[in-house]
Amino acid sequence: MQDEEVLAALGASAGRRILGVGSVAGLGLTLLYLALVQSPSLGWQVFMVGFGATCVFLAERMWRATAQWLILTRDGLRDNTGRMIAPVAQMRSVDRGVFAFKPSNGFRIQLTEKAPAVWQPGLWWRVGRSVGVGGVTSGTPAKFMAEQIQDLITRQSQD
Repeated sequence: MQDEEVLAALGASAGRRILGVGSVAGLGLTLLYLALVQSPSLGWQVFMVGFGATCVFLAERMWRATAQWLILTRDGLRDNTGRMIAPVAQMRSVDRGVFAFKPSNGFRIQLTEKAPAVWQPGLWWRVGRSVGVGGVTSGTPAKFMAEQIQDLITRQSQD
């Protein structure tokens, strides 16, 4: 992987990471505080503690996930640890339209084969034949990466 040419790279800036993780963690901590201070009934208290703890857990997962970045090479889309997210040979299309089911500031890749489900909150997810990229990433680098992927798919179909 070290010899491969990097066509595009995508990651979360420090400000976007802090804002995204802070929002989710703030919601969780607020719910936990309200559940302990002024909960209307036992049922609501259990719900608020459960939902608040889930938000805090997801904020921690998002913090770890957004520390990584994505790398596009001629072989496919990987994260910086080397895990293959979507090989170019399996990419069918890229959708970054307004009404597409995709993450914020991102795009969706349609694959030809199903892959195991994975979720890296704020950075990317994969379910079945769909890969969503984006969340707390910047829009311009994500758009560039989507265009590079579309170019790779076009070249692959011409060969």
